[in-house]
Amino acid sequence: MKKHYLLIFLFSFIFSIDTYGQTGNLEETTTYYFIRHAEKDKTNKSNTDPKLIKKGEKRAQKWAEYFKDIKFDAVYSTNYIRTRQTALPTAKQNNLDITIYSPTTLDYKSFLKTTKGKTVLVVGHSNSTPYFVNGILGEDKYQAIDESVNSKLFIVTINNGKITDTVIIVE
Repeated sequence: MKKHYLLIFLFSFIFSIDTYGQTGNLEETTTYYFIRHAEKDKTNKSNTDPKLIKKGEKRAQKWAEYFKDIKFDAVYSTNYIRTRQTALPTAKQNNLDITIYSPTTLDYKSFLKTTKGKTVLVVGHSNSTPYFVNGILGEDKYQAIDESVNSKLFIVTINNGKITDTVIIVE
């Protein structure tokens, strides 16, 4: 009788290994990196779509350097010059086009489904970036970023249904 149980156990074990091998990883990890655009030109207060200043261009390059060991599957940006300029060095480094999103019409459920199992960079604004992070977390955790801060990085990871988040400053 013990031999039958042992055989059943072995066959179950072998079958489960084979099934795992055919389907690959049963749980996918999704990682989001959220940043605010780099320093913009503030000389013309009426310009709602300014470019980055030299310091901002350098920061965009610093972000690409910071992310050099991360293989992104997608790079998202709002449709503003400063956000696209911030996203561009990292997108180029990963041979990716920038996907434009609108923070005012974003469907979080659809975004989560589209990006499941991927590593994604999202570039936004002082108000939209924390709002986007909150939407992914499903809670109102983060407030708008101070206008003088362009170095804050939010990292959100979803694995096995568990969401973790962290914020770091990258100078």
